[in-house]
Amino acid sequence: MTEKDYSFIKQDWEKRIMTYPGMTREEAEDCLKLAVSLVEKGLEKFTHDFPDCNTENGRYPVSENREWTTGFWTGQIWLAYEYAKDKQDKKAETFKTAGEIQVESFLHRIEEKVDVNHHDMGFLYTPSCVAAYKLTGNETARKAALLAADNLMGRFQEKGGFFQAWGELGAKENYRLIIDCLLNMPLLFWASSVTGDESYQEKARIHIQTAMRHLIRPDHSTYHTYFFDPRDGSPVGGVTHQGNRDGSAWSRGQAWGIYGSAMAYRYVRDKEYIDIFRKVTDFFLENLPGNLIPYWDFDFKEGSGQSWDSSAAVIGVCGMLEMAKYLEKDEAEKYTAMAGRLLLAAAKECRVKSPADSDGLLLHGTYAHASPNNPCQNRGVDECNTWGDYYYMEALTRLVKDWELYW
Repeated sequence: MTEKDYSFIKQDWEKRIMTYPGMTREEAEDCLKLAVSLVEKGLEKFTHDFPDCNTENGRYPVSENREWTTGFWTGQIWLAYEYAKDKQDKKAETFKTAGEIQVESFLHRIEEKVDVNHHDMGFLYTPSCVAAYKLTGNETARKAALLAADNLMGRFQEKGGFFQAWGELGAKENYRLIIDCLLNMPLLFWASSVTGDESYQEKARIHIQTAMRHLIRPDHSTYHTYFFDPRDGSPVGGVTHQGNRDGSAWSRGQAWGIYGSAMAYRYVRDKEYIDIFRKVTDFFLENLPGNLIPYWDFDFKEGSGQSWDSSAAVIGVCGMLEMAKYLEKDEAEKYTAMAGRLLLAAAKECRVKSPADSDGLLLHGTYAHASPNNPCQNRGVDECNTWGDYYYMEALTRLVKDWELYW
């Protein structure tokens, strides 16, 4: 396809998306108020326990503090705390107490090394413990988050220059990074800022550079995972884990690329990451279906009958709103407007309106979808999930106020 042909398609999708209204601040306020009330209701079941990764028939099973997702529930508690505190609502103390109870659980988890043999320390400890420390000065939260950062540092592979995602360190079948890890890097920049130890952010910079070099394809879609040779760190190739096939664009992975490139620029200030942001974001936008809620993989189009992944939409929204801070006025307004359209679409199509509907916040997510070309079994298909709920709430908060992010 020529550059001229691509330009024509780009004009077409921009024109189509711009016909949609964007979410106003007042609409965001109403949606956030509802979300806070649903989180408050959730504390009845999830103060000393945690919701599992995704709902089953609309309800979250009760879980211990395990897997990679529990931090997103605690992050919702802290966002609710901020909202209540801003409104001078006495319920702020209720949220704070619950958040601090969960911080203790996160300290126990990292001290006892409970299910932490992976790279997702940022997803676990940034919206839970870094948030708690930033908002309240909680020293237990600081301690837990720094231990998590140390744990993540132990997964850095000098040969290749990346944080190994999963599994036995150095094993050939596990010697890879994944695009999600871009959102684990802010934990390391935070660790450097509070300790003065530059090694955390130095390793984060190397990982970001490696990820950006290898995960972005020529058409601006993204690989989910990328393998390296453990003998010398040379690149081997990209494959999917949760996408439809190795050469497809898993929509949540593309969304991690949007938010991840925004975070990369926030901390590194390399203009190359702005250009990457534009490319991966425009690919995401041009492949959206008519209702602006992405299917779980961009292989699928209108009429495919495939499941959506609403979490991909709101992750992308947060990334666009973050990057807009660093762009020139016209371009910032463009991506802010696009984000507002996607967020309104997600709220209209997917938000939970009553506890009778679900104990989540955002319907029509997909944790993992089976495909002949991936190793997954169906999990959390057409359900709420904790990260979708969290990023929906974060996106609303970003529209309601000048938010000091946890990441």
